[in-house]
Amino acid sequence: MKISAQEFARRRKALMALMEPGSIAIVPSAKMVVRSRDSEYSFRQDSDFFYLTGFDEPNAVLALLPGRDNGEVVMFCQDRDPAMEQWTGYRAGPEGACSTYGADDAFPIGDIDDILPGLLEGRQRVYYAMGKHADFDQQVMHWVNVIRSKVRSGAIPPGEFLDLDHYLHDMRLFKSAAEQKIMRRAGEISAAAHCRAMRFCQPGVFEYQLEAEILHEFAMAGARFPAYSSIVGAGKNACVLHYIDNRDQIKDGDLVLIDAGCEFNGYAADITRTFPANGRFSPEQKAIYDIVLAAQKAAIAETRPGNHWNQPHDATVRVITEGLVSLGILQGDVNELIASEAYRPFYMHRAGHWLGMDVHDVGDYKVGGEWRVLEEGMVTTVEPGIYINHDDQRVDPKWRGIGIRIEDDVVLTKDGCEVLTADVPKETADIEALMAEACVA
Repeated sequence: MKISAQEFARRRKALMALMEPGSIAIVPSAKMVVRSRDSEYSFRQDSDFFYLTGFDEPNAVLALLPGRDNGEVVMFCQDRDPAMEQWTGYRAGPEGACSTYGADDAFPIGDIDDILPGLLEGRQRVYYAMGKHADFDQQVMHWVNVIRSKVRSGAIPPGEFLDLDHYLHDMRLFKSAAEQKIMRRAGEISAAAHCRAMRFCQPGVFEYQLEAEILHEFAMAGARFPAYSSIVGAGKNACVLHYIDNRDQIKDGDLVLIDAGCEFNGYAADITRTFPANGRFSPEQKAIYDIVLAAQKAAIAETRPGNHWNQPHDATVRVITEGLVSLGILQGDVNELIASEAYRPFYMHRAGHWLGMDVHDVGDYKVGGEWRVLEEGMVTTVEPGIYINHDDQRVDPKWRGIGIRIEDDVVLTKDGCEVLTADVPKETADIEALMAEACVA
């Protein structure tokens, strides 16, 4: 279940069709990152580079030159080195970049200073994401300055730099059928991991043990890495939005909030579920939970083509504000409370974000100053929440320390949306039933 070489080629063609005549696009790969001393983190390719190539090695550069007679797709990559490959694994080399990854021409990365200035020379426009790779920025400007130094000899330096992200990221916002299939599988794996954590959970276990159950499920299904640092927060920790310490012991009566998703073949899932450590929601926990669930359902109903990006969020704000008023946590007229953002101490984030190769994926939320209209093929999360700080003196003590978020991944379809992560329960009765079955087993 991978993106085909043909689809990568179509992506490159589509991007070049957006570029001005006589231009060049330059996209560098990611580099290895040192973890400590001579130990490195596992390599993760730059998403833009991978989107256009499928090439999963560090120290590579892609150049796209529409209309070039000698080939429009040029790659620079590490040369084959059998002695080094004995230590670090096999490389494709320039030959593999052409035969396997569709480059028209490829060169060793060590030759880039000799070759790329010649590709830049005479090109009027350079499409490049300036500011994203500081070291590579300097290298690009060095090449341009080399050409400028030869102007008196007839060399023609590029006349304009254009932001590549503006074009490339709009392409990435719309997911193909193949991408949706991969993301559906990422959602299934992540849902199974959340179910596994619910079954394993009981008072006395540690947050990191639940995280271990999740990572085990990911890896056993072929998704070796999480898409982001997993959040496992019990009790008051559930009110910390990006809590990743995951070190406390879970107590009887705690709610457990898990925000975790795998990365599968380069694409992310992102799920949040909140459940009682002892398998039974208290009346107060259930009251808050039901509001959040109703808000999420209202937002999913608004996630359809033709609506704008902010309509699902607006739906969550109204449901949450009405719910907090019904419980006495907020007082006043609902419309006035919404206008004054009185809900924000309890619901301080937006209802979702784009999802794709990155967990907070690329793509503009506004176009021309207006909220973007939702279209078929977009993928977004829907994740309302309510967080009542454990020491919030404005709130009745029975509500304090309750933190709840419910998050699913949805893809926009022709006439609505499909929930990609529906395999993990979110109705309170279904959660309690799942946990009860685990106790019996």
